Amino acid sequence: MAFLQSRAGAALARAGLYAGAFLGPFGAGITVAMLPELGTSYGVTPGTASLSVTAYFLPFAAVMLFSGALGERWGRRRTVVVGYAGYVLASVACILATTFTLFLAARALQGVANAFTTPLLLSALGAAAPPNRLGRALGWFGSLQAAGQTSAPLFGGLAAEADWRFAFAGVAVVAGGLALIGIPADPAADGARRERLATALRAALRPAVLRIGLASALGWGCLTGLSFMVALRLEEGFGVGSGPRGLVLTVAGVAGLLTARLVGGSVDRIGRRRSVLVGVGIGALVVVGVGALPAVWMVAVAWALGGIATQLLLVGVNAMVLGSELGSGGAVSVVQSLRFGGGALSPVAFTPLYHADPLAGFLVPAALLVTAIPALLPRKPH
Repeated sequence: MAFLQSRAGAALARAGLYAGAFLGPFGAGITVAMLPELGTSYGVTPGTASLSVTAYFLPFAAVMLFSGALGERWGRRRTVVVGYAGYVLASVACILATTFTLFLAARALQGVANAFTTPLLLSALGAAAPPNRLGRALGWFGSLQAAGQTSAPLFGGLAAEADWRFAFAGVAVVAGGLALIGIPADPAADGARRERLATALRAALRPAVLRIGLASALGWGCLTGLSFMVALRLEEGFGVGSGPRGLVLTVAGVAGLLTARLVGGSVDRIGRRRSVLVGVGIGALVVVGVGALPAVWMVAVAWALGGIATQLLLVGVNAMVLGSELGSGGAVSVVQSLRFGGGALSPVAFTPLYHADPLAGFLVPAALLVTAIPALLPRKPH
């Protein structure tokens, strides 16, 4: 009986890894569809309310530069549990915030808490997955991240129909449950905690790690990070309303989720670097298509293919780190930090270009995908 209970506990902890993959981006994007309601509650404009997204992502990306190394030092399982507990407290603070400034501060704390879970979940997954099935495991992880990101506006909008605070109550409950479940124990990682933090940080900031991270940043920023431009083109080019726009944007996450097993298996078969290059090639065609295709249904099909391209790119990048001697929590943390930093910079970089010439707004990121990423990727990441 004790053996069965331990097996069940281990299986539950592994399931918690994937649930945690969904929660992070879901909590980040939960405010996207409730900006008018947030603005009304706090007496600010919807444009000002959009700072709630930035307030989450900036500290999330910044802290993640070193959170993985700190988490490995403190203990992977312990750090993740504390991170989830902090996420619960920050979510409750969002509910109770009496001013918009306090709400933004609480959102920043959510981002910091998530920075201490996401890279360590990936590191734990890499330690738990057999080497020949690492791509498949990362495929499921990445697809659930995409599903969390794309479904967050839908659930946030539904909650806001009654009271936007219900959305934060929901994520607080889920984070509390994940804190109770924890993640699989890793005795090898626990034994390595005595390594000096400075050594761990230096290892995480090696040139190979930084090159992979920059490739991840460009891939995320020039593909998935263009969802705002897809929405602009649907509105300005076709007159599509908010509901249909949301459905078109969601198809990328759905496509990534449905093809997770296929993409992960493909990464294991064709190799990590090659899968990134295939994803880059498909992604560039998708971006050009979204900017040039003449019908809404064509844009929707192209964006769905973009979800598959994103999975090939990101699963390949993560496998390049986790499947080599680079694969520490600190290295994963740096790569993820640069990835989300690239997504945060995407609107700043491409919105002025789009407004100057809508087609050029898509052609330039497509060109960056096919030229910069192959040059950045190391052939042998170790």
